[in-house]
Amino acid sequence: MMNEKNLTSRRNFIRTVTGVAVGAPLLLDAVFAAVPAKKLRHACIGVGGMGGHDLQNFISHPNVEIVALCDVDENHLKKAAELLPNARIYRDWRDLLKKEKNNIDSVNVTVPDHNHFIIAMAAIEMGKHVYCQKPMCHDVAEVRVLTEAAIKKGVVTQLGTQIASSIGDRTAVQWIKEGIIGKVKHAYLCSNRSGIAGYRLEGPRPTNKQEIPASLDWEKWLGTAPERPYATHVYHPGIWRTWQDFGTGWSGDIGCHIFDAVWKGLGLKAPLNVKAKVQQSWKDSAARQGDTWPQSNHITWTFPGNAKIAGSVLPLEWFDGEFYPPEEVRALFNNGEKYPEEAAMLIGTEGALLIPHGGTPVLLPESKFSTYNHPKLEERNHYHHYVDGCLGKAKPESHFAQSGPMTEAILLGTVALRVPDTLLEWDAVNMKIPNNPAAEKYLKRKYRKGWEVKGFS
Repeated sequence: MMNEKNLTSRRNFIRTVTGVAVGAPLLLDAVFAAVPAKKLRHACIGVGGMGGHDLQNFISHPNVEIVALCDVDENHLKKAAELLPNARIYRDWRDLLKKEKNNIDSVNVTVPDHNHFIIAMAAIEMGKHVYCQKPMCHDVAEVRVLTEAAIKKGVVTQLGTQIASSIGDRTAVQWIKEGIIGKVKHAYLCSNRSGIAGYRLEGPRPTNKQEIPASLDWEKWLGTAPERPYATHVYHPGIWRTWQDFGTGWSGDIGCHIFDAVWKGLGLKAPLNVKAKVQQSWKDSAARQGDTWPQSNHITWTFPGNAKIAGSVLPLEWFDGEFYPPEEVRALFNNGEKYPEEAAMLIGTEGALLIPHGGTPVLLPESKFSTYNHPKLEERNHYHHYVDGCLGKAKPESHFAQSGPMTEAILLGTVALRVPDTLLEWDAVNMKIPNNPAAEKYLKRKYRKGWEVKGFS
């Protein structure tokens, strides 16, 4: 897939995206080399759960032909095949790419996080356009290489941050860029969603061997991750996110949504440092630390300042689980409604901006901005916009050159979670943690034998 020479040149090239700001504008325009066509021949890799949602959205575009479907779970595959009886079906994504190489233009990767990179990278190396669910990858190093590969190959890409295409988030981005609340002093992001107890497992992992369902190819589901016995209702289909080998925790999962408008609006670059706090019970359990992600997180990044930021740096804080934004911040939204469970709040020199996840942004205090009109923006389907990009008609909202550096920063937060209460300085250009080299082992994991990526793992 990659040779060492290509990997080295790409590493040097991508440094201009995350490390040197002046290179970014050129690169952001360099990823759209789609050849106009009447139909996009598409393959869906992962069609259960969120994959089913993705499939429905691709089907709904009039200029998409779903050529092939792939899933390691036969039950998911059968259900998808009922919708598309003419699509060829596969249990192994490697077979799909090999056999359908000349029949497809595009794929979506909607599988557990630990297999995002290996699938998306293989497709990009073949020159295929890629829609990948968030977070883009499991590890920081994977994101860096995948971003540079997409740029080099000139393929069209889109991260699965669907809310980024909503009128609400696009309005927030426009308002931030216009400087309506002045220069931004501090950012508070949160995801305190209720009703997700089944997601936040405490571990440890089950060790007793259980019978693998006949419908599931457990070996292919594991993919790059370390081998372990199958356990029912613990990993597949959706609880895998809580396990470090497979998912990226709550901040890695939802962070890409909540970060997006803030990142784009402020034009953020790689952070200078990051530090994380977690609940005490997780820190007290060594076995739990090695298996599951913390159930509650408070992560603080320090970003370098720019023309939209007040001062030389911007503190940006993330809260989930038992950690909440400060009461005085939540009190700014004092119109009688409950503070949103998931939102971003920007504190500026002239006011504040609340961006509820999936909702309408609010300028604060509302009395000051009561006459300020919302921009007139057209409705947009995130998937359709990607398809239009592949057909040469649009520039996708969350292409990898845009969303890759953001995902790196978010996943750097998951590195900090593994060494809580420790400030990690970040050398983005060289992908180093100068003050704590021991933490660098969390930037890239070792793939299971037989699932290595040449030139990378």
